[in-house]
Parts: sequence; C-alpha cells; structure tokens
Amino acid sequence: MAALLYREDMDEVRERLTTWWNGGDIGRPALQITAPREVPVEGIPALPEPPGWMGHYSTADFEYRVNLAQRACIGSHFLAEAVPHVAPDLAPNCLALYLGCRGVEMPGTTWCEPCFDEPDEARFEYDPDNLYWQFTLKLTREMLRFGSGKLLIQFPDLIEGLDTLAAMRGTEKLLIDLLERPDWVRACLRQITDRYFHYYDVLYDLMRDEVGGSHFWAWAPGRMAKFQCDFSAMIGPSMFAEFMVPVLTEMCGRVACSMYHWDGPSAIPHHEHLLSIPRLTMLQWTPGAGVPPMEHERWWPLYHRTIEAGKKLLVAGISGVDSLRALKKEFGSKLKQFLIGLDVKSPREAGEIIKIALVD
Repeated sequence: MAALLYREDMDEVRERLTTWWNGGDIGRPALQITAPREVPVEGIPALPEPPGWMGHYSTADFEYRVNLAQRACIGSHFLAEAVPHVAPDLAPNCLALYLGCRGVEMPGTTWCEPCFDEPDEARFEYDPDNLYWQFTLKLTREMLRFGSGKLLIQFPDLIEGLDTLAAMRGTEKLLIDLLERPDWVRACLRQITDRYFHYYDVLYDLMRDEVGGSHFWAWAPGRMAKFQCDFSAMIGPSMFAEFMVPVLTEMCGRVACSMYHWDGPSAIPHHEHLLSIPRLTMLQWTPGAGVPPMEHERWWPLYHRTIEAGKKLLVAGISGVDSLRALKKEFGSKLKQFLIGLDVKSPREAGEIIKIALVD
C-alpha cells in the first residue's frame, strides 16, 4: 500500500475505517474533517470559466471539468477519516442518463427528461455508445491519470429503483403505474437493478484502490454503494415495502458496505422497513429545508432506533464543537457507530475535535 499526496497517512485511514465498518472500536466515531490549507499542496492554475457554464455536472467543456477536478482537493487538509476524492458525476441520476434520458443542464444541477411515454416503449438496454456513459468513462480515466498517487475516485451518483424509473417515465405517470400496472413496475425495477450492476461493476474495476476499497461519501473496504429512494416521499410504507424493500435488499446484498440516503421528514414513515434490510449498513439522514439541522435533538429518537437496530449513521455537516458535545452527551458509547462530517478552520482545531470525540 502507498500513501496519497493529499493524504500521506492513507494506510492508517484505511485501517481505522476497515475496523469501523466491520463493527470494531476505534475509540470514537469515525470523523470526516476538512480544513483549508494556507498554501495549496500543488500549484494548478485555474482555467477561465467557459461561456454558459452551468456547474460541476456539465458535459459542455471536458477540459474545464478536468481542471475543476484537478483543483478540487489542493486547498484542503483531509483529517481524521476524510479522504481526498473527485467524482465523474453528470447528474444526480447518472443511470437514467445511461439508459436513455437526456440531461437538461441547469445552474448547479442537471434534470433528466423522461425518455418514454407509454409503458410498452420502456427499454433498459446497455448501450456502449451512449453519450453520457462514454463521457463518464473518458472523465474517469482522465481522473485516474492525474489523480494517481494523489486522491481517490468516487462513484458517480448512479441511483436506482423507483428514482431511476421516475426519471425515465415521469413522476406523475409512475405514481399511476404503481396502482394500475404494478407487475410492469416490478419488471422495470428488475431490469434497472440488472443494468445498475453492469455499470457499477465496470466502474468498480476502474475506481477501486489498491486494496480493493471504494468511495462514495466515505471510503469503505470492498464494494461500497449509496442507495436511495427520494420517490418514497410520495408513497406510503406498504407500497415502499412492496416495491423498494426487495430492490434494496438485493442491492445491499451485492456490495460489501452500503448506505441509504434518507431524505426529509416525508421519508421517516419508511424507517422501520429500512431497518429491516439485513445488509444495509448505514443510514445517512438529510433533514431537508425548513426543519432543524441533522444534529438537532428532534432527530435523536430516530438515531437511537437506528443504532439499536444494528445500523450505523452518517451525519454529515454538523455545525461544530458544541453540536459534537451534545451528541456525545446524548449517545455516549453509541456515538462510536456514527460517521460525522464537519469543516474546521485549521488542523489544530481538528485535533481538538478528535480529542472531544473520544468515547470511553
């Protein structure tokens, strides 16, 4: 194994995170801490922003995308269990793009236009020449070239299940389909899962590090994946159990470490179903807009229930030391099952936070 230019103690990070993912004790929660560098670790000049540039998902200017990626980690310290990484993302639903959707680039994001109107028009075929798939491969290989020995490559945000089907079919139409043609929905989900792992396997073979670990929001030993179902905010628990729990159960069983992006209060009714999925490793709670932040005590009962069910928790972006102290006071030794992310002003402050996080 070897160090990374942007994370010289990466072997130690891998060791701690392997212990943590496997249920071992590292004496505290896993922490993802970043701090600004006074001097960038490398001097990589910024290219001028191209006319009409929409954001970091864009496919409009390959060289500018590469330049953004080259510069993404040079100005930060990566501390505790934080890992320097870049991702060849094209949208928050890359799989839908690979399967036929057109990406409509907007400032800061990309929307997927539905790609079929009628159920019998649905196709979920692998197209090796798909524009977005080829762009992903080209960008991934370039990231691997310039990032070798410096950083890791994170999976693009593939997404799966009902979220992918909604992107391809249209949300309102899919809601009707769930009632009028449930067998068709299940058949579509079967094909989406199969295509997901076709793309995932290719990307994992490209992106895995030298010990076989992989990265999505966190490094993990072996095959890592983030799953989700934001569509679940529009359906009840019984329908979620019928359509998504089987998908998630299978998909979690096909990777070594998994997290579920659990998004917003409307997703809370599905909590018990998520906890029932045996190989789902971790929940990542995102409260959403207009409600208290993720460290707020309003969410603590959900956290207790999650940990008691044997799952881990990703709480990314807490506000600082006071929030960490409050979580430690409330959860005690249970805090060791958390992965907590926060930004600080300096490595010295990060060291103080790591000491505060220690749990007897």
